[in-house]
Amino acid sequence: MPDIEVTGAHVEGAERILTPQALDFVAGLQRRFGTRREELLAARIARREEISRTGRLDFLPETAEIRAAEWKIAETPAALLDRRVEITGPTDRKMTVNALNSGAEVWLADFEDATAPTWSNLVQGQANLIDALERRIDFTSPEGKEYRLRPDAELPTVVVRPRGWHLEERHLLVDGRPVAGALFDFGLYFFHNAQRLIARGAQDPNSGPYFYLPKTESHLEARLWNEVFVQAQEALGIERGTVRATVLIETITAAFEMEEILYELREHAAGLNAGRWDYLFSAIKNFRDAGERFILPDRDTITMTSPLMRAYTRLLVQTCHRRGAHAIGGMAAFIPSRRDRAVNEAALAKVAADKNREAGDGFDGSWVAHPDLVPVCRAAFDAVLGDRPNQKDRPVESAVITAGELLDVASTEGACTERGLHSAIAVGLRYIEAWLRGHGAVGIFNLMEDVATAEISRSQVWQWVHNDVVLEGGEKVTAELVRRLVSEELSSLRESLGDAAYDAGRWQQAGALFEQVALDDDFADFLTVPGYALLD
Repeated sequence: MPDIEVTGAHVEGAERILTPQALDFVAGLQRRFGTRREELLAARIARREEISRTGRLDFLPETAEIRAAEWKIAETPAALLDRRVEITGPTDRKMTVNALNSGAEVWLADFEDATAPTWSNLVQGQANLIDALERRIDFTSPEGKEYRLRPDAELPTVVVRPRGWHLEERHLLVDGRPVAGALFDFGLYFFHNAQRLIARGAQDPNSGPYFYLPKTESHLEARLWNEVFVQAQEALGIERGTVRATVLIETITAAFEMEEILYELREHAAGLNAGRWDYLFSAIKNFRDAGERFILPDRDTITMTSPLMRAYTRLLVQTCHRRGAHAIGGMAAFIPSRRDRAVNEAALAKVAADKNREAGDGFDGSWVAHPDLVPVCRAAFDAVLGDRPNQKDRPVESAVITAGELLDVASTEGACTERGLHSAIAVGLRYIEAWLRGHGAVGIFNLMEDVATAEISRSQVWQWVHNDVVLEGGEKVTAELVRRLVSEELSSLRESLGDAAYDAGRWQQAGALFEQVALDDDFADFLTVPGYALLD
């Protein structure tokens, strides 16, 4: 067996991406950092067991000196000074063109939650990014609709999100073992584009090898990323510190280590981002056995003004601005409707209120999932920022955010209802079925959903079942009830879609996977891990 083996089927354009030199580069990262990654994943399990045993989580005493000291991250490069609107999406050709034409300051090119990690999606996505950076990307739909870059378009800064540390790429083996998905995604993009971006930087200030880091659970995982960046830059002869990374604080354990995460990445750090559904999913995952005070109500009743979410976002802004980093707000997932004006106006008003709140709270920018939301987000931040690129010069809030505030799930308003249970099942099934067909960003009930939505949906079902939750109407949530509702939802889908369309989909597999990750006694840390075995 060769030391480096590609086991995936041939993908159009792969010869540009999977070159011997690029594969050697990825293999070098895997050989140097693969073992440490595995150690950190084991540490996650140990920490989770400790949280389960104690029902507690707190700031780390061993890093108190870092939190108390005066320090700043490296100076922000010009391309990342103004991030008031960031559009997110997968790297397929159509979405790439739409994102580049959107008018946003930043495009988060996503290999993670918005991309189903099929071999073809990942390889073609890398090729699409090269074409995007070379301004030669276009797309024609099967119906003949053409998507092209506007000739006068000022392209957004591209920030790539590789997969998290927990995922593997089974289609590339190094010394007989799958490489880390994170190193595969990061390594191929960096190898093919870092020098190109640097060379373009003299003419185009919106260029540089920039990244979003997902699912980080500790400052030690951030340290590993920093070591990867140092090694990658040295290997290609790139000046140390050229890479910039924004870390998603989308796990509850990372919320207690924001300062330490920025410190570990300080020569490569750009900012922190406040995720929503992944953060709540992480809270459920870590405190799923901790009893009634950690049970969350219906997903759609949990707002960013809930006490635990307010504490988390206040701490994030406070931390970022104290350390010279950008604070980036959460996702507006609404898909504007061109058919229902009333629905559209009501939803856009909610989006505007959410973005106005973020801008008023001190965030420097925020996320949208659809180009039509770019003007809404921009208006909110323009009103606060004016001509300033950000508000890092705003006085830092001095109030101390406590561990108790970060863990105050019990004060979340709302109830566990039959409607909420039905919604979790309906959304979870629809998303998983589309994901199994290779779609990571999926429009469901007028919202653009990604893996995080399915995770919060199935984890809430698991929490309610395993904690004997009684719904507002008096019915107890049991595994039998969930299985019945799944079966009824699938039957309803068959009726509405028709037999041919239903059978052409992957609904039975979706139902089985949803039941597995929502009902098994052993909680799957990520549904994408068992789901990955079902992908091409």
